[in-house]
Amino acid sequence: MPGVIVVGTQWGDEGKGKIIDLLTTQAKHIVRAQGGNNAGHTIKFDGQEFKLHLIPSGILQSHTTCYIGAGTVIDPKVLIQEIQGIEDRGIRTKNRLWISPAAHIIFPYHCTLDRLLEDKKGERRIGTTGRGIGPCYVDKANRLGIRIGELTDKNLFPRLLSSVLELKNEELQKLYGEDPISYQPLLKEYTSYAETLNQYVAPVESMIHNALANHENTLLEGAQGTFLDGTHGTYPFVTSSNTLAGGIAVGAGVGPSHIHHTIGVIKAYTTRVGNGPLPSEIPEDESFLEHQKAREFGTTTGRKRRIGWFDAMIAKTAVNLNGLDSLALTKLDILDTLDEIKICIGYKIDGIEIHNFPYLADELERVEAIYEVLPGWRSPTTNLTSIEDLPKNALRYLERIQQLCGIPISILSFGPEREKTLLIQDIFENKGVFA
Repeated sequence: MPGVIVVGTQWGDEGKGKIIDLLTTQAKHIVRAQGGNNAGHTIKFDGQEFKLHLIPSGILQSHTTCYIGAGTVIDPKVLIQEIQGIEDRGIRTKNRLWISPAAHIIFPYHCTLDRLLEDKKGERRIGTTGRGIGPCYVDKANRLGIRIGELTDKNLFPRLLSSVLELKNEELQKLYGEDPISYQPLLKEYTSYAETLNQYVAPVESMIHNALANHENTLLEGAQGTFLDGTHGTYPFVTSSNTLAGGIAVGAGVGPSHIHHTIGVIKAYTTRVGNGPLPSEIPEDESFLEHQKAREFGTTTGRKRRIGWFDAMIAKTAVNLNGLDSLALTKLDILDTLDEIKICIGYKIDGIEIHNFPYLADELERVEAIYEVLPGWRSPTTNLTSIEDLPKNALRYLERIQQLCGIPISILSFGPEREKTLLIQDIFENKGVFA
């Protein structure tokens, strides 16, 4: 089956957008299957920069059909703005973008509750984006959610909104002392969104199944990263969806037997936005990069990313959790000026080396990274055209990462532009060309 999953292997921001954009030159169908507008992909395309939060990155390719799967949560105002934004820049969406009727809708009360709960958490505060993602997934689990197929049903939606809003206003007033949200203005606002989005709602799952049955290359793009997964990530400093390859398949309605390759996107070093443990973190005043030059600000929040050395412990764990077949390594060029480069190859807690990734955030906060030091290459990699052009020490660095992770690097990226990429293995044909 010609199904490929692209997943982040760290805490998001690994450069998935560029890798997805590269692979969409071979793919006909692109699926976004989890998360909401708390995620973001930045892509350089035809000399322009695009920042996408809900629409699959493949929309920039004129030959693709794109889908927003049932596992996502959608802020309709944000989605409409995003559609209009790319339409204004010449990207057509009509009959190319489809939304599953089972995807859940974010309402203003979700965003308000997100902010209010975060304020009350104190030391348990996680640094949420405040976009209502978590509360929307909570309502989904509580069977209180409203899905886009219900939003676009003129007879059903008013009744559902009335019953849910009554419960949400009680929560806002009694628990937080907030003013209630008025029903009629909210109904009018979201009815207008429904009228705009109705043309995009379609039986997405059947369309994806048919594409796979017809052996048409299909790419499932992940949002966020492995260690933001709500089950296996660095809980509670996680997102509210399942960001692993398995969660992406569920959100798209695709069985695991339909996936023939899972590629993990990973930086040549490690970054994280927001709160939570980062074992290989480098103090900002000792960092080896300039945030602006290295483009290390969150696509969605604009927050400065925390920086760490490459962490082979989390990389190997991500390989196992996702069943990765290969890695797409990004931002190699950021290391070009260094005399030496560290790789975190293990952890100690209280002076004792541990051999498994700790799942308790408290333990992970206490770990001491064990480093291996490799010589830098002190040579630019931004104009590479083949693997043979790599400086000897850069090749040694990549070989060590492959050895530690136990899988090959199939794509190498050294800049935001598409041409600054080496495709080492044809992912859809699964023909390896690099040992």
